[in-house]
Amino acid sequence: MTLRIALKVVPGSTREGIAGWLGDALKVRVRAPAEAGRANAAVVRVVAAALGLAPDAVRIAAGRASPKKTLEIDGLDLAALRARIDSIIGGA
Repeated sequence: MTLRIALKVVPGSTREGIAGWLGDALKVRVRAPAEAGRANAAVVRVVAAALGLAPDAVRIAAGRASPKKTLEIDGLDLAALRARIDSIIGGA
């Protein structure tokens, strides 16, 4: 099972992590700059670690050069993803 979700990425942030939901999109902050694919690699690493998944279970499907991306996640359905995100951000 592969889940596709929308992301809003904030590169060059002072903190890394999942910031919460912006409508149906997940907001993710990464320290890496948006150059040479560094922010994209950081997004995959941060999201996989936060969700307790292997890095190869998370990949960017669309939007590599944009702050708005589509992420594919293997092994979770939407309910499980939302539950994990809510536990990370405190149910906000």
